[in-house]
Amino acid sequence: MLVTIDRSSPQSLAEQIAASVRRNMADGKCSKGDRLPPARALARSLDINMHTVLRGYQILKEERLIELRPGRGAVVTADAPSQALVIEACRHFINLAQRTGMASPDILQLVTDHLKTTA
Repeated sequence: MLVTIDRSSPQSLAEQIAASVRRNMADGKCSKGDRLPPARALARSLDINMHTVLRGYQILKEERLIELRPGRGAVVTADAPSQALVIEACRHFINLAQRTGMASPDILQLVTDHLKTTA
């Protein structure tokens, strides 16, 4: 699995790590039961702080895409790659909306209105 970061991106390094793992999941390059690279090794290979990698992994844990197991590392728990793809698309949408000046309540209202028209 390849994890990449772009130091010139306005997105935090932790978010970039999470996004990179999500893309790998969506592309089928890692699946349920696979282990992610150890945080220390990934941090060394990306030349960043280990805690930044752990923050990226924590984001994925909160999204229920991975489990963090003490002594065993990060393990993919998502059943379907589509879950990772949807989360990545949502994060991209929210980021784009915020960059265009939309406030969080307006973004939420937009999504809520759209869900009502498609239900």
